[in-house]
Amino acid sequence: MIAILDYGAGNLRSVTNALRVLGVSHQVVRDAAGLRLAEKIILPGVGHFGQMIRALDAMGVREALLDRTRAGVPYLGICLGLQALFEWSEEAPGVPGLGLVPGGVMKFQGDARVPHMGWNEVEPRMDGQPSRLLRDLPAKSYVYFAHRYYAPVEPATSGTCEYAGVRFTAAIERDNIFAMQFHPEKSGAIGQKILQNFAGL
Repeated sequence: MIAILDYGAGNLRSVTNALRVLGVSHQVVRDAAGLRLAEKIILPGVGHFGQMIRALDAMGVREALLDRTRAGVPYLGICLGLQALFEWSEEAPGVPGLGLVPGGVMKFQGDARVPHMGWNEVEPRMDGQPSRLLRDLPAKSYVYFAHRYYAPVEPATSGTCEYAGVRFTAAIERDNIFAMQFHPEKSGAIGQKILQNFAGL
């Protein structure tokens, strides 16, 4: 069973609808007990890094998320669910993220028009192992982004995107940890394929 963690994110319904269309079994959970029964976990997210982390802590699910992920349960973070993996974000100084990926999340600078909103190409990184999340995608795959903050390219990056002269992490893959900065539930057939890849792990 895939558990989708409901902490009040605005994209929860669109994620559950996407899984329903694919015929993927899932359940919305709202507490640590639900997470501890999950075979896979999806953390969707939109909004503010600090609000999300505080909501997770208020629900008492941080430790369950960390315990299950460290135990090897596949985790998929969407948008803010990717950013939450890091230790910190410039959006909320002093608010600690989950810390499963080292480093932090930064804001687009200079003359960049933010948020980065709309369709852009995700490019699989070719210098590592083939991506399980992005496998079997067309050569040029466009997905839907909506974000002001980004994670730099780092060792766990499996897919990248470029915006405003910055190449940033579009997808993460390390052992059982998967995440994407874009919204697969809003990315048509490409997004459906990515969700299928995760469900089939």
